[in-house]
Amino acid sequence: MNAPQGRGSAESYGISGADTGFGPSGADGMFRILHVSTGNVCRSPITERLTRHALAGRLGDARSGGIVVESAGTWGHEGAPMEDHAAEVLLEHGADPEGFRGRELLDEHVIRADLVLTATRDHRAQVISMGHSAGLRTFTLKEFTRLVRAIDAATLPLPQSAEGVVERARALVQAAAALRGWLLAPSPEADEIHDPYGAPIPYFRTVGQEIDGALDPVVTALTGVQAPTGHHT
Repeated sequence: MNAPQGRGSAESYGISGADTGFGPSGADGMFRILHVSTGNVCRSPITERLTRHALAGRLGDARSGGIVVESAGTWGHEGAPMEDHAAEVLLEHGADPEGFRGRELLDEHVIRADLVLTATRDHRAQVISMGHSAGLRTFTLKEFTRLVRAIDAATLPLPQSAEGVVERARALVQAAAALRGWLLAPSPEADEIHDPYGAPIPYFRTVGQEIDGALDPVVTALTGVQAPTGHHT
């Protein structure tokens, strides 16, 4: 889907790759992605660890080092491990579930984040309601996927170094925010990732595939690197 006339490029928003003011990343040169779900034991741990895995796989440790990927839950189970089925899904995707501990979403998490990606529209509304100028950098994951597909990647800064990756990420978020009012979801349901908590492993696998499919265009846009043939994240 093409962006409306005059949109879909970083230049059309005056974005040069310098600090955009979207979040606090300019302070330490890092770019922080925060994934948010309800309990922080199913959806957001899967999304966090799949994102980390994909970034490292496409950029290597040297260039991915400027991006920090975390997660939290609006009703987070503080200190809890992720659900066993979630860990199994991550292993099946080649990602590492080890060492995860759940967190309750706090103001400080939102303040630090340069990009907040939520499982549902309700989570997005809760993050935005916390304030901290979060509206322009908070999206549902599927919403962000839809928006980045419409952005001309050739107009984003080149990710030739860790610093370049951070600049590209900042520009991508600002470009997506500018497109949000133009590229609406075909239905409210289109922006939702449903909670598999308590469901059998096949449903967790379905949710894992859904998250993986939504992350693929996002990671491609962030890194400028396509997934290997036959793989998503």
